[in-house]
Amino acid sequence: MGRRRRGLPIDGVLLLDKPKGMSSNYALQKARRLYQAQKAGHTGTLDPMATGLLPVCFGEATKFSSHLLEADKVYRARIKFGQVTDTGDAEGEILREREIPELAESELEAVLDRFRGEIDQVPPMYSALKHQGRPLYELARQGIEIERAVRRVTIYNMALLVRHSDGIEIEVAVSKGTYIRSLAEDIGEALGCGAHLTALRRLKTGPFTGDAMLDFERLEALADQQAREGVLLPVDILLDHLPRLDITAEMARKILRGQQAETTTGSLEVDSLARVYQDQQLLGLVRIAAEGIIAPRRLLSSAVEAAAG
Repeated sequence: MGRRRRGLPIDGVLLLDKPKGMSSNYALQKARRLYQAQKAGHTGTLDPMATGLLPVCFGEATKFSSHLLEADKVYRARIKFGQVTDTGDAEGEILREREIPELAESELEAVLDRFRGEIDQVPPMYSALKHQGRPLYELARQGIEIERAVRRVTIYNMALLVRHSDGIEIEVAVSKGTYIRSLAEDIGEALGCGAHLTALRRLKTGPFTGDAMLDFERLEALADQQAREGVLLPVDILLDHLPRLDITAEMARKILRGQQAETTTGSLEVDSLARVYQDQQLLGLVRIAAEGIIAPRRLLSSAVEAAAG
């Protein structure tokens, strides 16, 4: 007999406003304890220095959290010119200092424009990427540097918000896998003075914006568990980007038993994914096995258990 999982069977998505100085994993565990949830996971880390949107998935939502790892993101960043640090941000040791050049706004914009669109980027050593099973930041702390493969990323938009005497603030929309620390360093090199990141706030990830974020202070001030669960978003919000199929009870029985079922798949491509519903209830994900044929891909445990019962 399997071990009974401790905690409450809560399902949903919390849009957490992660505070500065807290790791994403610590924030996740704090949210899990607050909700007394059986199961929780997040959808991509934020550095401890960073603040802002950290979607936390509870229960069944954890099955679909990987869809947000592929999502585009929007950040507000503060970049300080004239100093290069070993981490690329304000938490590191200063390696070099250079004079900040006098730049007209048009000259600064011309440099920023070089980083709009598709660019090549080398991930920083102080990152969670792994080499032979170890995070790069662990190796970096030991003074070990590993060659990292260049990756192609996209800067969809970069707006200059504020100009300071020693740097700038920008809002930047980027593709998955983009490191804002590396972007700050590369801008500094292009200006000839070096730079590092001093503040970072995530404003958007995939379909979620910061407008609905809640910090721990507001969550703890809610009246009770029912009120806290009331601010969670439904599980299927993670799958809104996928086409929807509504099926009959007989089709649902087959799918929930691990069998294929016949239904109208329209113009959906073979091997593509769709979210499937029966009587307005999400059952999970199916794969288009062939034209008119769907196969179970990732199902809600509650739906499978209900069908088995």
